[in-house]
Amino acid sequence: MKYDLHSHTLCSDGVLSPAELVARAVERGVDALAITDHDTVAGLTAARQAINQQQLALRLINGVEISTRWQQLEIHIVGLNINPDCPQFLARLASQQQQRLERAEEMARRLAKSQIPDVLPAVMELANGAAITRTHFARHLVNIGKASSMNDVFKKYLGRGKTGYVPSNWVEMAEAVQWIHDAGGVAVLAHPLKYKLTTKWVKRLAEQFAAAGGDAMEIISPQQTPVQKRELWALCQLHGLTASVGSDFHQQTSWNDLGKNLYLTDDVTPVWHNWALN
Repeated sequence: MKYDLHSHTLCSDGVLSPAELVARAVERGVDALAITDHDTVAGLTAARQAINQQQLALRLINGVEISTRWQQLEIHIVGLNINPDCPQFLARLASQQQQRLERAEEMARRLAKSQIPDVLPAVMELANGAAITRTHFARHLVNIGKASSMNDVFKKYLGRGKTGYVPSNWVEMAEAVQWIHDAGGVAVLAHPLKYKLTTKWVKRLAEQFAAAGGDAMEIISPQQTPVQKRELWALCQLHGLTASVGSDFHQQTSWNDLGKNLYLTDDVTPVWHNWALN
């Protein structure tokens, strides 16, 4: 089976609807897909309805990606097989959404001081009720010609230390792991090489994530090398974590797509090794 356990819809900062995402997953040969929108489970019902209505050969994993705080850094934790109807979990995600709104308001205020007015209404329109992320801000700034690309936006305006950057006040990483467990799920450290940490700090992150009760770590994404995969799997073995795979799909690009390059060798213990759908 081909698994992709990290993907996004327009319920957060992806560009496809839940129905479009599951259809694309089937086109790409994915057998099991986790939808892991940022701090929301809003897309899961529509995705499951689309699978049932279209009789798609796809197993949907209930997921979420929680933004957390660790050592003054923003670290993302994916929750897999969570109960999306758990009232306590939904209330906790709502607190994250409130943090997102407050952060967006401050980002817009700072950009206005730099002669970029009326950003928040435009961003809210782009988000259309979805979880607001910096990606929405980046898309808007590209749309109005303030930058040539999404990467350019982060270099000029939204990256750490830039005009529109606002430090996050997310839940602590260890607490988010507990949230996921309380909702019946498995906690996965997302894309550990994307945080631009030194090798020493990646090792420290993996160690403290495991100490907090974390269950697995993403060791494969479309752009990771075999050497990087082996190094991350060694960290998993050291700290008793299983391995997860995920494209972190937001939209199709030349370097990323659902299910792309997501393979594990036989010496690796996958996060799904004891799941009933295996």
